[in-house]
Amino acid sequence: MIVMKTREKNFKFYIYYINGILYNVLIQFIKYFYLKKVVWMISDFFNKMTGEFNYKPDEVRQLSPLVLAYIGDAVYEVFIRTMLVTEGNVPVHVLHKRSIAYVKAKAQSDVIHRIMPFLTEEELGVVRRGRNAKSATVPKNADVSEYRYATGFESLIGFLYLKKDYERLMDILRMAIVKD
Repeated sequence: MIVMKTREKNFKFYIYYINGILYNVLIQFIKYFYLKKVVWMISDFFNKMTGEFNYKPDEVRQLSPLVLAYIGDAVYEVFIRTMLVTEGNVPVHVLHKRSIAYVKAKAQSDVIHRIMPFLTEEELGVVRRGRNAKSATVPKNADVSEYRYATGFESLIGFLYLKKDYERLMDILRMAIVKD
């Protein structure tokens, strides 16, 4: 009798274990297709938005890195907010707290450090220009080094956005939200 109960417990354990694995696989599958949907949606939005304005790639290269960071900050914020909103209907203060985890200077600094090996020479140049730009703004909640790297990241986002290189922009944004 005792042996039978032990076998039943083991059997139930394995059933729960297999269900847990299947559940995790299903969640990963859903996240993958969800991310593809968000990427398509944002890409389409960017294309329609910049289609209204005619910036030539050479003109974009001549812009101040702080101007690129200015627009890059907005583009990144729209991307993060769209991603969070499509995850489900939650209170705004929860969305705000979740977005802070992505858009604060420390997080952006961490992102740029993580993706630097995957950047082209031109992109590294934009990041370097953004990082070295002298901003009149003093960081409130980050040290100066993090703030400068975050400015470099935002400059890169702004550069790719205004250059209308949406495919590469979306690659960078995807890398930015993937945690190691």
